Amino acid sequence: MPRIRHGLGMIAALLVTGCGPGIGASPAPSPRASAPVSATPSAAPASATPSARPSGSLAERTLAEMSLRDKVAQLFTIVVWGQKAGAASKENEARYGVATPAQVVEKFRPGGVILFDWAGNVSGASQVAALTTGLREAAAKAGNAPLMIGVDQENGLVSRLKSVVTTFPGASDIGKTRKPANARDVARATGEELRDLGISLDFAPVADVNINPRNPVIGPRAYGADPGKVAAMVGAAVDGFHAAGVASVAKHFPGHGDTSVDSHTGLPVITHSKSQWRKLDAPPFREAIAHGVDAIMSAHLVMPKLDPSGDPATLSPRILTGLLRDELGFDGVISTDALDMAGVRKKYGDAEVAVRAVLAGADILLMPPNLPKAYDAVLAAVKSGRISERRIDQSVLRILRLKEKRGLFGPIRTDPGAVRSAAHLKIAKRVFAAVK
Repeated sequence: MPRIRHGLGMIAALLVTGCGPGIGASPAPSPRASAPVSATPSAAPASATPSARPSGSLAERTLAEMSLRDKVAQLFTIVVWGQKAGAASKENEARYGVATPAQVVEKFRPGGVILFDWAGNVSGASQVAALTTGLREAAAKAGNAPLMIGVDQENGLVSRLKSVVTTFPGASDIGKTRKPANARDVARATGEELRDLGISLDFAPVADVNINPRNPVIGPRAYGADPGKVAAMVGAAVDGFHAAGVASVAKHFPGHGDTSVDSHTGLPVITHSKSQWRKLDAPPFREAIAHGVDAIMSAHLVMPKLDPSGDPATLSPRILTGLLRDELGFDGVISTDALDMAGVRKKYGDAEVAVRAVLAGADILLMPPNLPKAYDAVLAAVKSGRISERRIDQSVLRILRLKEKRGLFGPIRTDPGAVRSAAHLKIAKRVFAAVK
């Protein structure tokens, strides 16, 4: 079946697509107040900053044309409710002050949207493809940079699209086959099906080493308990996603494998020394970086021997900038885990959390529980000088480069009829049979 093409003009239209949180992040209670006018990025006039001069790449030229408000908006990846871009939802009205997913995108101009089954985004292949197309068209209509649409499709325990896509083995089962080629093949097939649905980023693979058998949040989501073997699987999975043309996200840095607390409901503490971290937790992330992983997601956990401040890694400059950027040499996109999780909300308010995540080194602010509040807080921090506009430009340029690399400035193409192909079913059958 040929791909369905949705023409929206030339590159000037800035067509868009698009960490998901680790596991089953359930929606926070709906705030009743509508978004304040001050939290509507599209209300601002466009103006380029002196630090964002036009140059060769499309990403750099796009950055140069963006207002401060639109640059701040690019940092956010959000949830929208409903199966259709133009269908009204009371959840959207309560949280965003507008009814439809398309109106949310037009009003707030976020950098990305993440799809969830619990948000009513998933019922069938054609429906998902129409939803992603409608969201991207809404972004283009608003004059945005491209919208990146992502999903948490790890396979196995965390499978947001399980009713739609091929059922593949989860990471622990793939790890049991002892063949990294299986991780690559499953990731490639998964990525091809996401691409056919209009999804450009998968918040996978899990790069945690599950060394604690009591771990309540990782467990079978990890490839195993041996750092070297997990690293080989993670590197192969990154290769597979890239072969499919889909962005990959290694998670949860600096490593969520030795916890007995779920960061969705509490704040885990891991007492690994720096030498233990380098030996036990770091290898899969090093391997992901060596294979060119697009993004790395932070963990909402405390490692006091890596950062004695008591702040979770998501808010720690020592961990996100000192370890991930400086020691491991990662210059791709850093995404937070979902900001509606309890592990990151215990110490600071939701507005301050967003600011501190940016100061720590995060580029994508995933699923803030109150988007208007978080957006206004980051914008105010830039205007006050607490966060420099140069720092915002760094994050936005990384995000735009990722979008350019994954083809999001081009025409919208989906092919929902290609999902669950005979070739993919054959891969799934073969890998399931190899599990020992």
